[in-house]
Amino acid sequence: MRIDFQSSPRPTLGVEWELALVDADTGDLVPVAAEVIAAACDAGVESLKVKKELLVNTVEAVTGICDTVAEAVDDLAGTLSSLRAVTAPMGVDMFAAGTHPFARWEDQQVTEGDRYATLIDRTRYWGRQMVIYGVHCHVGIGSAAKVMPIVSSMLTWYPHLQALSASSPFWSGQDTGYASNRALLFQQLPTAGLPFQFSQWSEYTAYVDDLMTTGVIDGLADIRWDVRPSPPLGTVEVRVCDGLPTLQEVAALTALTHCLVVDLDRRLDDGGELPIMPPWHVQENKWRSARYGLDAEIILDAAGHERMVVDDLHDLLERLAPVAKQLDCVAELDSVADIPVRGASYQRQRAVAEATGGDLRAVVRSLVAELRDGL
Repeated sequence: MRIDFQSSPRPTLGVEWELALVDADTGDLVPVAAEVIAAACDAGVESLKVKKELLVNTVEAVTGICDTVAEAVDDLAGTLSSLRAVTAPMGVDMFAAGTHPFARWEDQQVTEGDRYATLIDRTRYWGRQMVIYGVHCHVGIGSAAKVMPIVSSMLTWYPHLQALSASSPFWSGQDTGYASNRALLFQQLPTAGLPFQFSQWSEYTAYVDDLMTTGVIDGLADIRWDVRPSPPLGTVEVRVCDGLPTLQEVAALTALTHCLVVDLDRRLDDGGELPIMPPWHVQENKWRSARYGLDAEIILDAAGHERMVVDDLHDLLERLAPVAKQLDCVAELDSVADIPVRGASYQRQRAVAEATGGDLRAVVRSLVAELRDGL
């Protein structure tokens, strides 16, 4: 099977940010995405910048093709402002996190459309539970030959991205004990979760051909890997992150992702060999970062050396500093270091719950306030 990768002439950037729609009084999810999107488009928002998702309690803000993190964040800020102008008169608030703290998945409605209907018909119980939200970051790649080595190598820093973005400790009104319950929920879908670590584009195309032949997928979008190629866009798409509650955190994690992918791309240009972790270590690191977040001890290499993720993060940011300078995102990359100091979202949410005697509506209010006011 031939899959054309629309190569990107430069390391462009695109971000997709999923936002939950909640009742301003109760904090519960509300099924008004269609109305919100229609009103936003009527008010002049480009249709490509606000999209529907699986559930009708969700809208997705999507940037155009950007060159810098600052440009992407400005794009998202403009869309967010336009959405807020529509939602406020409706009595609807927005927040961004990996999950809603107390909403019941059984009560959520699925967006109309053949693709979503087919997904739910096939996946049933697990598909209906996908009341989850994330941030996806696209980085332009110049050649299909580079894509699978970069996808595989990016898994080395999976736990760093997951721990920093973890924002889904609560599920259906309970504390799960995990920093990111979303990470483990999402991987229950067919073809979701960690990618196969192919080294050649031909291996990927053969895999897609097998899936199409056996009816596992109808198209490339049905491959829901945490890190995946996006051939029509000419990008590697990093989908590791939980929903990020603030623009500052979106900027920080986008900068980290952009720098990591571009660094790997340039290493290939220089004839270097990219670091690859054994799949069993990658899988364990995903579980550890989902469970423990910033307190995770992660596996660093095939030899089994281990280190606390926050300690390894310090060295990683130092190594990527020259790349950030070249990509004009020094301030945004530097702000990554603020997250462990301030506390990741899962930690902030738990702190609010503890301070209010377990009031998860207060947690929702705090998330709404963070999106509105920043940190």
